[in-house]
Amino acid sequence: MHKRKTIEGPISITGKGVGYVEKFEIDPVSIKNAWSGDIVLAEVLSKDKARVKKIVKRTHPEVVGNVFVDKNRSYLMPDNRRLKKQINIDKPLEGKKAIVKIISWGGEFEHPQGEVVKILGEKGDHVVEMESILFDKGFDSSFPQDVEKEAQDIARREKPIPKEEVSSRKDFRKITTFTIDPDDAKDFDDALSYKELPNGNIEVGIHIADVSHYVNKGTKLDQVSRERGFSVYLVDRTIPMLPEVLSNDLCSLNPNEEKLAFSAVFEMDKNGKVKKEWFGKTVIESDKRFTYKEAQESINKGGLFSKELTVLNEIAKKIRKQREKEGAIDFETDEVKFELGKDYKPVKVYRKEHLDTHKLIEEYMLLANRHVGKFMSDAHKKRGGFIYRIHPEPDKEKLAQLGVFLRALGYEFNLEKSNLTSKDIAAILKKIEGKAEESLIKTAAVRSMAKAVYSTKNIGHFGLSFQYYTHFTSPIRRYPDLIVHRILWNHLNGKHVSSDEFALLSKISEESSSKEVSAAEAERESVKIKQVEYMADHVGSEFIGVVSGVTEWGLYIEDKNTKAEGMVRIKDLGDDYFELDQKTYSVVGRKTKKKFSLGDEVKFRVTGADVERKMLDFKVV
Repeated sequence: MHKRKTIEGPISITGKGVGYVEKFEIDPVSIKNAWSGDIVLAEVLSKDKARVKKIVKRTHPEVVGNVFVDKNRSYLMPDNRRLKKQINIDKPLEGKKAIVKIISWGGEFEHPQGEVVKILGEKGDHVVEMESILFDKGFDSSFPQDVEKEAQDIARREKPIPKEEVSSRKDFRKITTFTIDPDDAKDFDDALSYKELPNGNIEVGIHIADVSHYVNKGTKLDQVSRERGFSVYLVDRTIPMLPEVLSNDLCSLNPNEEKLAFSAVFEMDKNGKVKKEWFGKTVIESDKRFTYKEAQESINKGGLFSKELTVLNEIAKKIRKQREKEGAIDFETDEVKFELGKDYKPVKVYRKEHLDTHKLIEEYMLLANRHVGKFMSDAHKKRGGFIYRIHPEPDKEKLAQLGVFLRALGYEFNLEKSNLTSKDIAAILKKIEGKAEESLIKTAAVRSMAKAVYSTKNIGHFGLSFQYYTHFTSPIRRYPDLIVHRILWNHLNGKHVSSDEFALLSKISEESSSKEVSAAEAERESVKIKQVEYMADHVGSEFIGVVSGVTEWGLYIEDKNTKAEGMVRIKDLGDDYFELDQKTYSVVGRKTKKKFSLGDEVKFRVTGADVERKMLDFKVV
């Protein structure tokens, strides 16, 4: 008898209960009692279908959620929407948010059993909800005591910087240097220095906090940084990757303080062409901590370092133009920020301004990341051993779907051609700039792309149209950057990556790619809670939005200002029978032929807000 092929890997379960392992779809009845994220052994049934044979590893030993009491039964409903099952518990904690440990997973059609290990507090309470997001995504809001102690000991030992350390480095303290960051930034991990050279070129230093000097391989601090992987930015707080004594003080490039940096220094002409490059350890002293707004005002109206900023800005614009010519895709979408009042209630929502100074910093960081990636790729042609930031080419099927979607919105692009480049995608996004449907198309384009990930195998970065790229510029908040610093420093000192170390790098790349997704999900969840809370205070108010989704049960509308998304049920669209037309991504009234299409601008009223389920109800006005 022919034995069927099996595959092992994590199962991802959608909101509708459909599972996926790799590219294989698993219908709800074939999932057994697997939970989203579990490692399963699946039996392949056809070219795109499979079924779960066995659960290899459970990945949710503890779950956070809201407790409900129903007749004579108490149960916890997980916050994670992909975990569909109610978990029976033995404590009637109605209205509380709790963490439970699973003691029995139950059969296919049984409820799992759980034991309450921690009561977080009242559901709906801001602090409780934020703690719950962090727990669900696998982040800890505090550091173990021994790790805090290790960080304090380093700070005591290394502050002020020992003289012998200063003398062993290239000295940039007398060269004009500044940082440019958001208003609310507490850690500054990159600075720019500027120096005019006798030959008319300029020397630009991109100075990055030398975290690898303080966080040594194999220490508890290193271990906890690897486990965390990233700093997480929720609406009201930052959960740093490193203890604050390092992230906000010792490693942070604060103004008027001597700091250790790892630098990429470029001699450039006025068109941004790199003539010489140098990588190495430095000591710097930042002359000024600019916010993006302050730096922009200095360029516009003349202020401190306005000449330096203006020259750097002009060069950055030329580098950007060249990148666009080479096919770099601009996926920049609006970012929502909140002003929180007492009880952390959102009193104001605004979209983050994208100034020239944001783009200036972005260009020099991309420049450093690109050149370090190229330098290490050349160095390791013979022996592998580096962490690249890669972005694979898009999947042909997903691109075909994007083509259908664009045609429905009235745009004609040939996405089926065999040699599609990033230039083709960039051309689409250029055409829709400023249109009502811009954010919608950008979101759809992002979804049709593969995700950028960390890897020891360099295949280039499709979205940026770079052949070489890495992450070198944020070691305070990203673990891969810290590793990149270590490898680069070892290479500059003639040390190579061993085969054991190479295997470890592959593992770190995988872990970091996964942690990055969790951090982004946590950030999105915290924003969504505040969007719903904001709209809950505006039930009855009218707003302008864009139709962001059409289904047989209703329309989804995204508010233009807050980016909050809500649903209009089909039955609330008026006294007509509305049907979904999948070809045109619209719903059409049978009698009136009234049509609501994806990308349409509409006026809507907020009719309901369920903060617990993070859902909004709208009605078209």
